[in-house]
Amino acid sequence: MPNYIDIVYDKKIRPHTDYPNKMCSYLFDRFNMQKGQTLLDLGCGRGDFAKAFKNAGLLVKGLDLQKSSADILEGIEVFYVNFEHDKFPFKDESFDVVFSKSVIEHIQDPEHFTKETMRILKPGGKIVTMTPDWYTQQFIFYDDYTHVHPYTVNGLKDMLKIFEFKNITVEKFYQLPVVWKYPLVKVASRILQLAGPVKKIYKNKFIRWSRELMILAYGEK
Repeated sequence: MPNYIDIVYDKKIRPHTDYPNKMCSYLFDRFNMQKGQTLLDLGCGRGDFAKAFKNAGLLVKGLDLQKSSADILEGIEVFYVNFEHDKFPFKDESFDVVFSKSVIEHIQDPEHFTKETMRILKPGGKIVTMTPDWYTQQFIFYDDYTHVHPYTVNGLKDMLKIFEFKNITVEKFYQLPVVWKYPLVKVASRILQLAGPVKKIYKNKFIRWSRELMILAYGEK
């Protein structure tokens, strides 16, 4: 039977692009990652971001619930567990960075997931998490039937505080490389947001990613 990754991330619907390399390069620089550091891609899916971080010079491993039929993860060691209940198959203090994108919204109770993330991070290690922003995506959030837990900036910030992460930064994030390079472009994006939360997926990428925001959260152990 086809699994979630192969259906939702079918390359005919979501083809491979250079976007993961651009985003991982941005995160690498912004959060002062260093070549040779160890990174775990939590919920690595078909492997686009794991491969991009590897291309940036990090030593990458992946963790997911299901195996993807995509071959992107070739050369990257991947393990499979249930994020809700299973202990992650790594020793304490194994990773410099734990990254996840579009994962925590699939988890009913994030307590175990977050505790395990803290456990496997080295002292001073970094958590980088991205999840859909409820305020801008509330009308399409449950289009993915596996979404169970929406987040806001304040909610995610409080969660990291409760689990004793330090130097926390949580913000709404535009998935537009032009905004990362030229922040003033946000003015045009914010004008588009005056129409309110999105109710459909826009084909035009600038319109879509100006209105359909993510939350980017960062903290240190």
